[in-house]
Amino acid sequence: MTQPVLLITGASSGIGAATARQAAADGYRLVLAARSTDRLQALVDELGADAALAVACDVTDKASQQAMVDAALDRFGRIDAVFANAGMGGRPGGFSGADSDVWKDMILTNVYGVGLTIQVTAEALKASRGHLLITGSAAGRATIPGSMYSATKWAVSAIGYGVREEFRGSGVRVTLIEPGMVDTPFFDERPEHALADTDVAEAVAFALSRPASVDVNEILVRPTPPRDD
Repeated sequence: MTQPVLLITGASSGIGAATARQAAADGYRLVLAARSTDRLQALVDELGADAALAVACDVTDKASQQAMVDAALDRFGRIDAVFANAGMGGRPGGFSGADSDVWKDMILTNVYGVGLTIQVTAEALKASRGHLLITGSAAGRATIPGSMYSATKWAVSAIGYGVREEFRGSGVRVTLIEPGMVDTPFFDERPEHALADTDVAEAVAFALSRPASVDVNEILVRPTPPRDD
C-alpha cells in the first residue's frame, strides 16, 4: 500500500514540527506548510526530501491555501489526513485593554484560517475517506476572563463539531486535539508546568492510528498538576 499523506499547517515549529517528526517515523509522507519557509526547509532536510514537501502558506489567504493543496496533489497525488494546526496566541489586556489589531490577526488565523483549510482540503479528504484533525485547546472548554484567544478556541471546537456532522456518511473522520499549556515558542516565557510538543504529537498519532471503524472525536490532554509536597 502507498504510504499515506499527511498535510500539516503551522508545521515549522512546536506542535506542528513535532507531529511531522512523529508522522514520518510512522511512515507518512508529509506536506509541511507555514509562513516560515526557512524552518520548513530545514525540517524537510531532516526528514528527507523524498518523503516531505515544504510549502509556504498564509492560512488567512484562500489562494495561498489552495496553492498548498495543489502542490500536495501534484507531488503525492492524494491527501489522506490533514492537521489544521496553524494558530497564534493573544496578549494581556483583556477585552477592555488588549491590542485590537492583534485580535484581528488572531481571529483570522485561528478561526478563518481553520475554515479555509477545511474548505480547500474537503474534496481530497472525501476522495481518500481520510482524517481531519484540528488543533483546539483546553482554553476552548473553559471560561478564561478577558481572553479573546479562548474565544477563538471555543469557535474552533464549534467548527470541529459542525464539520463532523457535515462529513457524516463521507467516511472522513474528524478529531479535535485539545492541549492544555504546551512548552513551545508559541509562548514568550516557558510555562512552569506544561506539556511537551511531543506529548501532543503522540495524541495526534494515536488518533491517526485507530482503525477506519473508530472515530476519535476529541482528545483533551493536559499537564499533570504539580505535587503538593
